[in-house]
Amino acid sequence: MMQRGMPGTTVTAAPPAPAVRLPRRRGIEFTLIVLAVLLCVYGYCAVGFAKNGTVPPGAAGYGAGLGVLALLAHLAVRLRAPYADPLLLPIAVLLNGLGLVLIYRLDLETPGDRAAPIQLIWSTLGVALFIVAVLVLRDHRVLQRYTYVSVVTALALLILPILFPAVNGARIWIRIAGFSIQPGEFAKVLLAVFYAGYLAANRNALAYTGRQIWKFKRLQLPTGRVLGPIVAIWLLSVLVLVLERDLGTSLLFFGLFVILLYVATGRTGWIAVGLLLACVGAVAVGWLEPHVHSRVQDWLHPFASIEAGQGPNQLAQSLFAFAAGGMLGTGLGLGHSILIGFAAKSDFILATAGEELGLVGLSAIFLLYALLVERGHRAGLALRDPFGRLLAIGLASIMALQVFVIAGGVTGLIPLTGMAMPFLAQGGSSVVTNWIIVALLIRISDSARSQYDGTAAP
Repeated sequence: MMQRGMPGTTVTAAPPAPAVRLPRRRGIEFTLIVLAVLLCVYGYCAVGFAKNGTVPPGAAGYGAGLGVLALLAHLAVRLRAPYADPLLLPIAVLLNGLGLVLIYRLDLETPGDRAAPIQLIWSTLGVALFIVAVLVLRDHRVLQRYTYVSVVTALALLILPILFPAVNGARIWIRIAGFSIQPGEFAKVLLAVFYAGYLAANRNALAYTGRQIWKFKRLQLPTGRVLGPIVAIWLLSVLVLVLERDLGTSLLFFGLFVILLYVATGRTGWIAVGLLLACVGAVAVGWLEPHVHSRVQDWLHPFASIEAGQGPNQLAQSLFAFAAGGMLGTGLGLGHSILIGFAAKSDFILATAGEELGLVGLSAIFLLYALLVERGHRAGLALRDPFGRLLAIGLASIMALQVFVIAGGVTGLIPLTGMAMPFLAQGGSSVVTNWIIVALLIRISDSARSQYDGTAAP
């Protein structure tokens, strides 16, 4: 292009910069998915060899089923989210497949109570909802329109189990004709949508308005008009959870509230306030609520039942399992974590992984969770819209908080709370919810990368 400059001269304009095309990396995702499926099939066969000296008869069907589910999920991502992070889906496939292997391994010790087939059905439903979410939800910002619908639905789901009988001391399940659902698992995703939508709309008022608390500049309390609604919703949800004696989910909601409030305002004072309130609440509930108080006592004195001649309790058996695993583990199918009892396939499934895979295998599992959380945070930080950033960080934080609460409980780091290890533990509602979380993170990561691609459609 020629432009006229000084009299008698012409200036040649620089050509426009060529559009930069970002690599989509779907081939990397496919390769990692194949590796994840092969590792899970190997684990399934290893259990059969350890228990019966032969390949399990259902190994081919297990591998084919997991492979087809993973392939369909991959095709959905390739079609609708081509710029998505290539690690999210393979990690979810590997963790879900490993969970099925561990549950199948424990099923061999309880022939009358097989949970692996039912868990496979729930996993299939979770992958189906993952595919639907990736195909239908073209833009994560659509969810911001349903901020208040999400919180109403979440509170309704939290209140519903109160109408049903308690199971193992907690009212968190809905059981009808042998079919059970845990509504709180779905409520946590809806509350993340609400917190993200509300804080994105009011982040400036929360960060820059209000009264300064004493002489601490970092502790500036926003006006009640701004902070009141979100605190009221949080208090109501926590109150419902305390009535249901589900303190693990209550702790998760509290942590999610504090994390997103800090991310939205950028004020470290909220972390200090959150830790203080958490300590006060934990002490109060630990003393006043008998069910929680007994768990605190077990945490403080895990071997008291042995000293009293009553045999080891669940926490003591879990600690024995981790100790027996050592560095490299006893090998899949060669442990004795089934001695933990009724929660070996759910709350304490991490003890089976620790005993049979050892510290090395357990560390690898934790690294997978850490990668999943880090990739979710990375996708959120790369976004330009506040709602997407808060939603991605909130969803990734849900995963991180669950892993910390469960792993801390079964290893004796903190008092035990009844929650399901994401993807690993038995629990239909949990595995379905985790697949929905991964679908949303994939949608957000696709938006985060496509905004920098000069060839992507606006």
